[in-house]
Amino acid sequence: MRGGSESFTDMLRRAGLDVVEVGAAPPEVLSPQAAWHAAMAGERGAACTVRADGPDAVDEVNAWWHRLATECGIVAADGTFLLDVGGRPVRWESRLWRRVRLVDGWDLAGVLGGRGFMAIAATGDALVGVTRAGDEVRVVTLDRIRARREAAVRAAVSETPGQRDAAWAELFRAPGPAEGLRDVWAEGVVLNPGTPHDLYPALLGFSSRLLYQKLPEALVEAAMAHPDWRVRGLLAEVQPNLTVEQRSRMILDEEDPRRRWMLTLLAGDLRAELTEPLYEKLATESSARVRGEATRLPGMPAHLLTALAEDDDATVRLSACGRAWPHLDGDGRQRLLDDPDAGVRADALILFHREHPMPRAVFDAQDVGERALEECRLERDLAEHLVRHGESRQRRSLAANPRLDPDLVLLLARDPDASVRFAVSVRSDLTEEQRAAVAIDFDPRTHHYALEWVVARHGDPAEMRRLAASTHPLVRRSVARARHLPPDVVRRLARDEDRVVQLFLAESCDDAPAEMLLRVWQWWTGSLSTPDRPHGHPNFPRRGLLRHADDPNPRMRRLALDDPESTAELVERFSHDASGEVRYRAATDPRLTVAAAVRLLDDPGGDVRSAAAAHPGLPARVLVRMLRAPETAAAAARHPSLPVPVIRRMVAWIRTLAADGGDAGTG
Repeated sequence: MRGGSESFTDMLRRAGLDVVEVGAAPPEVLSPQAAWHAAMAGERGAACTVRADGPDAVDEVNAWWHRLATECGIVAADGTFLLDVGGRPVRWESRLWRRVRLVDGWDLAGVLGGRGFMAIAATGDALVGVTRAGDEVRVVTLDRIRARREAAVRAAVSETPGQRDAAWAELFRAPGPAEGLRDVWAEGVVLNPGTPHDLYPALLGFSSRLLYQKLPEALVEAAMAHPDWRVRGLLAEVQPNLTVEQRSRMILDEEDPRRRWMLTLLAGDLRAELTEPLYEKLATESSARVRGEATRLPGMPAHLLTALAEDDDATVRLSACGRAWPHLDGDGRQRLLDDPDAGVRADALILFHREHPMPRAVFDAQDVGERALEECRLERDLAEHLVRHGESRQRRSLAANPRLDPDLVLLLARDPDASVRFAVSVRSDLTEEQRAAVAIDFDPRTHHYALEWVVARHGDPAEMRRLAASTHPLVRRSVARARHLPPDVVRRLARDEDRVVQLFLAESCDDAPAEMLLRVWQWWTGSLSTPDRPHGHPNFPRRGLLRHADDPNPRMRRLALDDPESTAELVERFSHDASGEVRYRAATDPRLTVAAAVRLLDDPGGDVRSAAAAHPGLPARVLVRMLRAPETAAAAARHPSLPVPVIRRMVAWIRTLAADGGDAGTG
């Protein structure tokens, strides 16, 4: 069989396939993994077997596949079918069917045969797969899939106590779990709420996720002493229970200069406090990189900052300059202004001219760039010259300078450059009438951060009322970020023409109205920062939602299960819904039956499968199958119904395998 090394999509095109759609499959269709398992089980045996090294192997397999796909009704009336290709390391949660169509000159066996490929009907009731086993290529068919699937579900949920015990015993029976499952099991067991805490020390070093949890002091101490630097480094980065004393001791005890620098850098990034003796130690550290990072530490004493501002290394002086400046006397500041390093001199010059107006001669002679134009006091002739004759980037920087004279600000408000006008339009010192007069180009799709000066006024109802009426969308968006707002301001923003204002109100404001939350819900699913909004908002409607049970919009339809009057029968109905989003909502419902959960484990939607895998009633035989399969093992290992004795045996097996095969990784 021939192969290729290009991208996956290009490979499909070379095989003669037009990719119509990715991920769209009705609920009757098995997931790609389930289809492969069914085909590999060979319930009907192979329809044909072809020697892979035969002279006509490619043509023969293509002919057999096309004939069987036609006979089994795989290809729809529009010429499309669902396809998956083997040999791809895709996560269980994210593997999706591709709807494809054959084009002239197709050659599936020649391009995809080495990997194997699976085609299934859009009805989900028949498949034809091509698999490779040694020197043979097998073309496998399977029909009546839905009936077989339901029979398997019924058999799974009828599990007796004896069968359950036998299933758990089978998990560790020879030949035992595959070696590749070690790290997957470790990740899952760490996340399992039933894992006894006394097992955590045994899992240290096998899963990075363990270090994200709030660990007891003894386990933090064990991680601090772990021989693997990756464990220690991640502990310093993510462990919420790391005390000031422990973090300080980690830095102090680290002998490798580069790692000591990294630990100091982490402490600065996290704004972590350290012990007084460590500040003294870091300020005199032999490594200039460590001393430089030490200047960023929030608790660094003033006398050490001023000492570092006179360090022998210019990079350290530059790092210390800003924080040391308020504590320096006139001589200390002058030494920085006269520093032999140009970067230090420029930084000191900007700090000096935040208080003293910068003359044009100084600006022309020194390389202080746009930062000086944004931050410094400027003498009038310099500021006026740049406003009238400066380059666009200089005028844009000036427009953000809070110390610029008001008449020059208004002159920039009429600047021919749109970016300069926009910078003026978000200044805090404009009246709303002045702001409205600035002509701006505003793309509502562009991401902007909330204006800090508006956020600082969130506690002032009068200011929020005034700014909520602003013509500037970014000002109104920033108002909407307030946690609480006056009722009239909430009503105004809830009807804002800029829907991002409504979104921010839904995400941030506890006073957001129910009708607006429901409106935003129709087009917004949640962000990384607020994944539960708007649906998780306390004002989101919970009653009267059954009326949406037949809504053509799946986002509205799924809300019916939130209604207290919804029934288990509706959960069952929604578990068969054509929309994956609705099936996902059913899969997360505590009223979902075990049978429905087992069926949804083979759903074509990855998020649906993941939700079903968390159902507390999954039978032991199902969980054992999941634990033995690399693509499902992580989900099964964190399942809440795993018996504690089984978890203990899993951890013991993880440790034994590591002892036989070498040191554990961090997962």
